[in-house]
Amino acid sequence: MTASNAAEGKTTGSNTIADLLERAVARSPESIAIRHKADGAWHDVTVAEVGDITSEIGRGLIALGVEHGDRVSILCNTRPDWTYADFAITRAGGVVVPIYPTNSPDECEWVVGNSGSVAVFCEDASQVAKIVEVRDRLPDLKHIIVMDPAGADAGQITVDQLRENGRAVDQSELAARTNAVKPEDPFTFIYTSGTTGPPKGCVLSHENYRSVLTMCASLDVLSSGETTYLYLPLAHSFALLIQLISFDVDGTIAYFGGDTKNIIAELSEVKPTYFPSVPRIFEKIYTMVTSNSEDPEKLKAAVALCGKVRDLQTAGQDVPPELAEAFAVADEKFAMVRQAFGGNVRQAVTGAAPIAPDILEFFWAAGVPVLEGYGMTETATISTYSSIENHRFGTVGRALPGVELKIADEDGEILIKGANIFEGYYKNDDASFGAVIDGWLHTGDVGSLDEDGFLKITGRKKDIIITAGGKNLTPANLENDMKQTRYVSQAVMHGDKRSFPSMLITLDEEEIIPWAQAKGLPDDIASLAVNPEVLEIIQTELDKANSKYAQVEQVKKFFILEHDLTQETGELTPTLKVKRAIVNEKYIDRFDALYGE
Repeated sequence: MTASNAAEGKTTGSNTIADLLERAVARSPESIAIRHKADGAWHDVTVAEVGDITSEIGRGLIALGVEHGDRVSILCNTRPDWTYADFAITRAGGVVVPIYPTNSPDECEWVVGNSGSVAVFCEDASQVAKIVEVRDRLPDLKHIIVMDPAGADAGQITVDQLRENGRAVDQSELAARTNAVKPEDPFTFIYTSGTTGPPKGCVLSHENYRSVLTMCASLDVLSSGETTYLYLPLAHSFALLIQLISFDVDGTIAYFGGDTKNIIAELSEVKPTYFPSVPRIFEKIYTMVTSNSEDPEKLKAAVALCGKVRDLQTAGQDVPPELAEAFAVADEKFAMVRQAFGGNVRQAVTGAAPIAPDILEFFWAAGVPVLEGYGMTETATISTYSSIENHRFGTVGRALPGVELKIADEDGEILIKGANIFEGYYKNDDASFGAVIDGWLHTGDVGSLDEDGFLKITGRKKDIIITAGGKNLTPANLENDMKQTRYVSQAVMHGDKRSFPSMLITLDEEEIIPWAQAKGLPDDIASLAVNPEVLEIIQTELDKANSKYAQVEQVKKFFILEHDLTQETGELTPTLKVKRAIVNEKYIDRFDALYGE
């Protein structure tokens, strides 16, 4: 059975992304598409209302002179307004160019300028200011459209004004634009945040994303009526895919309120069934729960017991009475974990960076399946998927239906082929990472496929450390072990062409500062980074992590940075991946000191 046949009846059946919303409105106009928080309360928006809003914005863009194929940028946090702008641009035949809201003015200039965007939607005054600062270097940019009316100055237009102008444009003009869009036309240019070099604009067609939507529907990634809690940046390809899937299968998106510190509280209010996230959120919840355990061995036994029972239940097998009785007692201890996610999560998904299998096994045992997938912006987000019925911890799942995987013989690089493979980089023919040869995308990732087709990622070609002794090391595993430590936020291994591996450590302020205050120690990170007690704690945890690895792979020395790694300082990508090359370069003197250089 093809993915298309399996998805029949589950999706809008749209030909492109441009006509997806129109078909969703025709199918279920009164369904709740969006929930968002304002003035302390949650508000619902129906599919029909989303259709009306985006129609007015789309016709407003036509009134501004935006033509078929013109690029229009969106500089905004994850909120309904982002979705409205996205669908409106697409319905008007434009190409969506997302910009991460954390980008600096210079980074915004690169995306808007390189894409040749003729207009940009800005969330508020702070985002407008970034564009205004560099506007004289953006010759193609004609319009700044502001979502928050208070953020608009003279020479800019608000979304409200745009909608009013749009009402004067006949609906038939928008319909003609929508119908003129072809599957092979560009849907979006997504600029990869990258861990090295300037971002590259991945050209993704309507067919690329439509093919992935169909594949996901065939696997029931999301089902009609499900609620997704979304806080991930919609500028990222994965969050964008989740948005499109929800509208395609008649689901609801609950947008976070804007403050990541309130995620846990909002999960309890929304009670989602689906929760896409990045490893750091799961790592923090795991650390919070396990560090407060009175008896780590009892917790470990409970994880093993409950995990085994859930395996049996998922496989449809009977649970022996003695196991069922013990499970009932042990499972009560995991109730607080389920409540941390709102108590109703059917499945959570993690991606964008590695996560330790121990953490996934813990959440599986706790009744909150956190499963991995794998993909890239260049593959219209995902290429592999894990399901509750078919998963294998330590792998990122199996290929989506219609996607092929293989491992290069010469270096173990993961190669991908399918209708989801991108059209290339805009104004940039990169012949290395992201090259497509004979239909196969060269991902830059290294991995292996087991006999059942489950893909395991072992590292990135450019991240592999080759020591002075010629030993090839994959840093992610030991780094993940250290990040499971209660007081560690980030761990970055260093050691290329060095005599042994070393490591940069950052402290988790939410954990280490209360500990310091309880002991009467100075509670600023700079002081704690050199505190003998803190150094001893980290050394103890490093010794435990090192014990899992061969002598040559063990980290011999470390230093603690006086602050965390951040996006603002250029050390993390917007999806919280470490920019290893930048960290190595930025702190080379600190690393040199560990080697006596």
